[in-house]
Formats: sequence, structure tokens, C-alpha cells
Amino acid sequence: MVRPSNDLLLPSPAERVGRARADLRMGLPVVIGGGAHGLVALAAETAREDRVAALRQAGGSAVVAITAWRAETLKARAYDGDLARIVMPEEAGAAWLRDLADPARDLMSPMKGPLASLREGDAVLHRLALLLAKSAQLLPCVLTVETDAPARLAEALGLTRLDAAETADDLARHHDLLPVAAARLPMEAAEAGRLHIFRPDNGGVEHFAIEIGRPDRERPVLARLHSACFTGDVLGSLKCDCGPQLRTALAEMGREGAGVLLYLNQEGRGIGITNKMRAYSLQDQGFDTVEANHRLGFEDDERDFRIGSDILRRMGFSSVRLMTNNPRKVEMMEAEGIAVTERVPLVTGTNRHNAHYLDVKRSKSGHLL
Repeated sequence: MVRPSNDLLLPSPAERVGRARADLRMGLPVVIGGGAHGLVALAAETAREDRVAALRQAGGSAVVAITAWRAETLKARAYDGDLARIVMPEEAGAAWLRDLADPARDLMSPMKGPLASLREGDAVLHRLALLLAKSAQLLPCVLTVETDAPARLAEALGLTRLDAAETADDLARHHDLLPVAAARLPMEAAEAGRLHIFRPDNGGVEHFAIEIGRPDRERPVLARLHSACFTGDVLGSLKCDCGPQLRTALAEMGREGAGVLLYLNQEGRGIGITNKMRAYSLQDQGFDTVEANHRLGFEDDERDFRIGSDILRRMGFSSVRLMTNNPRKVEMMEAEGIAVTERVPLVTGTNRHNAHYLDVKRSKSGHLL
């Protein structure tokens, strides 16, 4: 009997990153780094009081990594460019961490400072910890403690340990999307419909392609890249134009008899449904869409449109007539090797609830409305 190599049973870098995301969401710390330099990192959003206390005893001084956007809101110095490293006061605990992370608590707990930011030292591992929290769709605020024995500490505590270089590569990389299922799906827009399911090779969330009719692969296909919007697409939210855009695009493809709509699971411009609701709460306080994202610590738009170009190629399409009001989508498709022969405007109505949202889309995000 031939025994498999034990190496084949070891998790790959992508699998370790996936495991670390799950750990952070459950409130477990992860270890980042190797050799004599590493960090133990705990997501502020899921931190428990007892774990915060235990982490502070496990290594050096406690430092909280936040993005430069969140630092700007908190009036903290971001000496590391895109992030700030805040020294955690001795008396602070999990509640202080959550106050630092969540702008919903800014009015409840306005006195967090003065906040002391680190100037010296390397912030590479802190940056990775923030990117990991973002990829887990958690607030980008991470409690960190340095360790000079990351491998030994991870093994002793049973924690997931990530190699820094491998993790940086994995978080920046586009993971190939593989077709896993497809079936005929008659719809209101067109009886000749088919739904394709694609799953990234790192086991991440699936994305969908809705094919109308039998589009000619040799000609530009009428296409739409639509980011998931549970509130708009399912609940009929009046705060955005996502639902009307989805239905208008499908109806137009039905009238033409052919098209493909990519339904990408990147809710809330890539920050996830929970953070999107946090942004909505901030909008109720008077902040616009972009300002709300920044106060949460995110960029204007965290989506990855490489997903759409990958799916189109795997379905046999190399050129599209792209239904969009967003020039950035056109640019990214072209950059990824998908020719955009025409930008097809997507015209939907406005109402008193989404008028300001659409104005921000036009003025700050460059949408052609």
C-alpha cells in the first residue's frame, strides 16, 4: 500500500488564510510572522475582555492598528501612511477597543484620547493584520502584541500562524474562479435563462453568472457586472438604485434575446452587509456614502472587478457591450483583457430617498448619471 506524503495533507497558504479569517470572526487571535519577529493579532470587533487581558500578558506592549481613514476620524496621527499604530492604554480593555473600532460608538464614547501613535518600527505585519480583518469583512481595527517566537507561541497555544510573505501574496492575488454547477432557469426576463455558479479555488464565496439566451461568443455580449445588494435587490430599498438597475439590465437582455449578468457577491462595495448597515446608520447621522465608508476605516470602494473578467473569460467571452454608468468598470475590464466595445448607459428613476446617494455617485465616484 502506497502512503500519501504528509506534505500533501498540510494546508496551503490560501487555506491557512481562510482558517485565520474564520478565527478572527470567532474572536480567536492569529499569529503573523516567523523567525524572531511576529505579531499576535486579535480583531477588535470580536475581542472578549478575558482574551484581551490574556493577549496583553503574552508578549510586548499592546498596539492597535487602524486605517488612516479611521485615524483621521479619531484625530490620531497616521505616521505609517495608510495606517496608524495606536498605543493601547494600560487601563483599556475590550470595550475601549470596540469604541475605537466602531464609529457607531463615537457619539456614545467621544473621549478616547489623547491617542499616542507609534512613529518608529516596521508596520508591515500590522498592515497585513488589517488587510486580513478586511478580507474577513470585520471592522479594520486589530489589537496586536509583538512576539519574538511566533512559531513556538502559535504551536503552544494552538493558534493559526501565517507566513508574512505568503499572506501578503495571497491577499493581493486574484483566486481563479472554477465552474461548479449550472442549470436551466426560466425567468420573468427571459424563459431561456441559465444560472452558472463559480467558486474561487481558495474556497471563498461563490459568484453567479445569469446567461440569457445563447449569446454568440464571437461577438460582443451585452453584459452587466452587478454587485450583490440584499437591501435593494431583495427588499426593494429606496436608498439606492441597485434593484432597479438589476431588473432593468435583465429586462433589456431579455428584449435583445441574449446577454450575461454577473452577480458578484461584493455587498456594500465590498465591505459586506454588516458594515454596509453600519454605513447606513452613519448616513442617518448626515454622512454621505463615501464619508461613512471612511469613518468605518474602509476605502470608497473595496470591490475587485477582476472577478468579473475571470468569469467572462471562462464562459468564452472576450468582448462586451457593458451596461454601466461607472467608467471605472470599463477601465478595469479593459485592463484585464476584456474589450469593451460600447458602454451602454443604465437609466433608472430617482426618488427622495436616493437622490443624495446618486449625487454622491456622480460627484465623488465619477458615475455618468
